[in-house]
Amino acid sequence: MKIFSVCLVLIVVVFSTAVEAKLYKWVDDKGVTHYGEVIPPEYTNKSNVLLNDKGRLIKRNEEINNTERRTNEEDDAKKRIDNEAKLELSRKDKALLNTFSNEKEIDLARDRNLHQVESLISSIQSLQRAARESLKNYQQEAEGIKRAGRKHPVSLQVDITEGENKLAKLQLDLVKAQEKAASVKASYEADKMRFRELNGSTKK
Repeated sequence: MKIFSVCLVLIVVVFSTAVEAKLYKWVDDKGVTHYGEVIPPEYTNKSNVLLNDKGRLIKRNEEINNTERRTNEEDDAKKRIDNEAKLELSRKDKALLNTFSNEKEIDLARDRNLHQVESLISSIQSLQRAARESLKNYQQEAEGIKRAGRKHPVSLQVDITEGENKLAKLQLDLVKAQEKAASVKASYEADKMRFRELNGSTKK
């Protein structure tokens, strides 16, 4: 029994010694090679090797260079974006099919939305005509005063400036409304094309 216990202790000691004898080998940022039982944290993700007590290679860890890491991250991001885009397209397709049963309904929805925008455009154009006429009157009045050799009243110059600013703003509003109309038409045309694809139809 004593002999068995002594043998068991020797086995444990030998095994423990073998485990403790394993060494890591790594190279620091200055190119100096180091050996040790523990790798400093800043080098754990860089190239290093694990050696046994006889100096034989047990395991090699290769550093992933910045370019490869960046490429992998970009690939993962692209896959994530692609998956999100597919999910969004699927959601839109379901909504399109649930909202419309034929192309005529799409046209009707387009016309309803266009009517609102076109009414806005018409309103802006009416305001522009009135603003131009008002500004023209102010300018004619100023021209008459100038011909008479009199000084312009400050209030008249203020009216002219405000009239010019109003026309400039109305023009911006008109451009935005026209862009909105074009966007509505393009959006519903795209919906119609997608509706045809989903229904396997090629009719126009």
